[in-house]
Amino acid sequence: MSAFPSTTSDALEAPSPDRSGRVLRAREWLGDQHILRDYELLMQDLQQNNPDLAARTRLVDPLIAHYQLRLGSASVMLAAFQRIVNVGGNDTADFLFMPVSDASASDPVRRGTHWSLLLVDRRERASPVAYHYDSHRGQNDELAAILAQRLRARPEPVRMTQQRNDYDCGVFVVDGTRTLVSRLSERWRPAELHLDNLIVDRLALRNRLAG
Repeated sequence: MSAFPSTTSDALEAPSPDRSGRVLRAREWLGDQHILRDYELLMQDLQQNNPDLAARTRLVDPLIAHYQLRLGSASVMLAAFQRIVNVGGNDTADFLFMPVSDASASDPVRRGTHWSLLLVDRRERASPVAYHYDSHRGQNDELAAILAQRLRARPEPVRMTQQRNDYDCGVFVVDGTRTLVSRLSERWRPAELHLDNLIVDRLALRNRLAG
């Protein structure tokens, strides 16, 4: 399984060769390693401070979301899904957070230029709901709809703050995830599904990753 690159030739800053996810340059597109590391840090915080929510939440590896859940065969997708939702033989996953990439599975030239976030609410197992958060005019809407359909989740529209540069889409994914998880830890009302007031902080992310 190959990893997504952090950037393309149009990036304002070349990607760091460090694959640990600890190094993010000031104007670099996030790679899967950055998102995965921040998801791991967030889950560690959840397990320490809210173990009940941690047990009900899955922060999905970007590579698994892309290659196995969205692009994999039916059997590959189902096996990956079962590994994600089942812990100790029990399906405890009420909330799935999945980064969506526009990378191609077959064309090595199309290595991905945009991230968005798909949240699947599975509290009603028979009728899960999917919310897609895209910070760049719905660029990944079709891809997210395919993923939601494969997971048999009904799409519902939500609002998302739009990025003002060409390189912060991944920051919107991780900061959006953190904001939604924080709301889940409180009493989540329908209005709190929207992220139209989201303010991202790249510097804070860089410090978290480096720490």
